[in-house]
Amino acid sequence: ALLVQAEDVRRTGSAALDLAYVACGRADAYFEAGVKAWDIAAGVLLVREAGGRVCDYKGATPPRMDNMGPETQQIVAGNIKISDALQKVIVNTGYAREFDAKF
Repeated sequence: ALLVQAEDVRRTGSAALDLAYVACGRADAYFEAGVKAWDIAAGVLLVREAGGRVCDYKGATPPRMDNMGPETQQIVAGNIKISDALQKVIVNTGYAREFDAKF
């Protein structure tokens, strides 16, 4: 369902770079499950400082870097409108339940 609603999907292989692209406007949004704190810490800061929103798929904002251990995380990033829409698609497609079951 996400691919049907997306105009294009790109993945650089680096969570920090993908988040930097969101922060500077090169990418509209970013979602990933299974990232670790050290994968996203710098990118989360960039997005927040640029006025964007970073949350989990439930809309909770953290993710907070001070209490993230090595366990896997999932994040949604973008401007308020796009991140809200992406978050809803993730929940409505059942992907959120799959993530909860795995982790």
